[in-house]
Amino acid sequence: MKNSAKTKLDEFSTPTNIKLALLWASLMFLYIYNDYFSMYTHGTIDDMAKGRLGPLGQATEPVLAGVAVMLAIPALMIFLSATLRPLVSRWLNVALGIAYTGIEVLTLSGAPLFYRIVVVLEIALTVLILWHALQWPKHAPPE
Repeated sequence: MKNSAKTKLDEFSTPTNIKLALLWASLMFLYIYNDYFSMYTHGTIDDMAKGRLGPLGQATEPVLAGVAVMLAIPALMIFLSATLRPLVSRWLNVALGIAYTGIEVLTLSGAPLFYRIVVVLEIALTVLILWHALQWPKHAPPE
């Protein structure tokens, strides 16, 4: 029997496209939990019953459609990051990583502490998405 202290754990190098998909999935969980916990803040349920969507104002069809698209994109990026051609995936992840970092920064102002904590984690994830996409390993063409 080998000494377990000297045994190395098996290493697996996760492909970049899978790392990106997992980062988008983690980001979606943070979005969902932050929105869920936000319902416990004073006045949120009353505002929802009155058709108001926080700082976005009245929950009109265009506002709700915009929010739906904004939240659908990260959900779709889980699949797209794993399946698109690397070059397309790379630049889509770069563009959306920048865009969603900006969106998250805009939500920090005036938010409750719990919300800001989660948004900082969301920003960390979108920065990681951006970093991994930009650092995507290149392979030499076959000779």
